[in-house]
Amino acid sequence: MVRYSNLVIIFFAFLFSNDIDASIVKKSKSGICHDENSPYYSRTKNFHTFNSIQSCLESGGRLPKSQGKPSVNKQSIPDEIPPQLADKAEYSRSKFGNGWADEDGDCQNSRMEALISQSLVEVKFRSNRMCKVESGKWISSFTGNTIFKASEIDIDHVVPLSWAWKHGANKWTNEKRAKFANDPANLLSVESSLNRSKGDKGPNEWLPPKNQCQYILRFQRLYKTYELLITNVEAAKLSAIQKSYCG
Repeated sequence: MVRYSNLVIIFFAFLFSNDIDASIVKKSKSGICHDENSPYYSRTKNFHTFNSIQSCLESGGRLPKSQGKPSVNKQSIPDEIPPQLADKAEYSRSKFGNGWADEDGDCQNSRMEALISQSLVEVKFRSNRMCKVESGKWISSFTGNTIFKASEIDIDHVVPLSWAWKHGANKWTNEKRAKFANDPANLLSVESSLNRSKGDKGPNEWLPPKNQCQYILRFQRLYKTYELLITNVEAAKLSAIQKSYCG
């Protein structure tokens, strides 16, 4: 009876192993991606495994010459941003509200509130009205440098407004865009020079000199929170960058 049970176990293990193997995409040493439809699938003995042809291709692999391009799942994100999401010519800062908002009407706009909340000491104001910050103590998350003068600080949008526009914010309401532009989670007090060198670049094109991992993770949280779209290529690059800097 025991022997019979062992034979049954072996049979089902063999059966399921064949099913599992058939679902694996093999990337050969020469960088060719083979799924079960490839005539070379069973002959490929030395390989890296992937769950799909798409993930194999994104790793740098290529299809056999005899095989055409793989079909794309309709729900997958395209490798190029659709034209209706990519028209930077239609972007303007005014699409995200008229500058820094003062939502509570206390004369301190969102730039000033970011300076106040991110200063390590109590800030000093230009006048008794306490509308505009003159000085404080800020540690730039881009460099670790200490800054004392508010005039030397730019408020960085972690996810740049123009980048957001190209990745889906062009479809938002004006109210949502204004909220995004003034969201404290998207605002950092940093050196003016670095903020301007960054421009509207995402992490695939620009990273700060220090604290890259924290910056990457914050960028990811924000674009996911606001459900912005990124392409498969961008997602693969961002994943590689995160692995490089965050481990």
